[in-house]
Amino acid sequence: MLDLASLTDLLTKPQKIVITTHHKPDGDAMGSSLGLYNYLIQQGHHARVIAPTDYPDFLSWLPGNENVIIYTEHREEAAALIADAKLIFCLDFNALSRINDMGELVGESNAYKIMIDHHLEPADFDDYRHWDINACATAQLVYDFIVNQLHHKELVNKNVATCLYTGIMTDSASFRLPNTTSGVHRIVADLIDAGAVNWRIHELVYNSASENRLRFLGHCLANCLEVLPEFNTAIIAVNKHDLERFDVETGDTEGVVNYALSMASIRLAAFIVERSDRVKLSLRSKGEFPANEICKKYFNGGGHRNAAGGHSEGSLEQVIQQFKQILPEYKKLLIQ
Repeated sequence: MLDLASLTDLLTKPQKIVITTHHKPDGDAMGSSLGLYNYLIQQGHHARVIAPTDYPDFLSWLPGNENVIIYTEHREEAAALIADAKLIFCLDFNALSRINDMGELVGESNAYKIMIDHHLEPADFDDYRHWDINACATAQLVYDFIVNQLHHKELVNKNVATCLYTGIMTDSASFRLPNTTSGVHRIVADLIDAGAVNWRIHELVYNSASENRLRFLGHCLANCLEVLPEFNTAIIAVNKHDLERFDVETGDTEGVVNYALSMASIRLAAFIVERSDRVKLSLRSKGEFPANEICKKYFNGGGHRNAAGGHSEGSLEQVIQQFKQILPEYKKLLIQ
């Protein structure tokens, strides 16, 4: 195990470093990873970000993105970097299964593993852990790691600030979730002062949809939305033929579940999508309803109380039916 003093000492001289995050990275995953990358390269470290899979185009503008390696497209290069690394930063995930095939490589590596994360129940694979389930985003914890643990606030430059702002903005649902505290807003103010252009970042992330994405969203709301008023629950279920019909790309399904949750009476929303290999679920909830409990208990997943995900090997119809059969168990929480 590493203590903070030993880790700080390691970081005083250039090291070979790999930064990785969970598969199908979102704004917090890539924002925190590239934020840390842009910090480390200022100190002369040989750092690379390796994403287990591809990620949405609306994140491709992030500073440093041109140096990201996608593991599924460059397996040999990524494997060599992992094998040669002295430090591996594991951001926005807490179990090696979350990085798919890369998990075995990272687990076998002799590098020190540093976990920075805010998800429940971390697995015991790391050597140093900066972890807080109350943080609204991993990017918030990366800021805290740089500023309050390593005492390098002066190295939070425009590139670092832009990436970390993106991570916090996206994982807090544009600063709308309950864990967006006054402390988070103070961090965001620091990031703006350091050069993050808040309105421009919002434009690049949220106002860059393709025509196909908008038509797909319209189809979801007009034809795939089912409301269950007796449970204050809404479901949007999409089959693989719809994905093909609208030429859905990585990132196009991002946030669809939030439209179902936006109805005044809805306390639980589910987006259930049939992929080529499995059926995936994204759950969002309001208040104290434990969306993560449903995903962990029934759908091989987990996450946060109000935002969680899972998957199933069953058919789309079976998963929809299973989800509906679970709801009576939670009826008191849903209708209170």
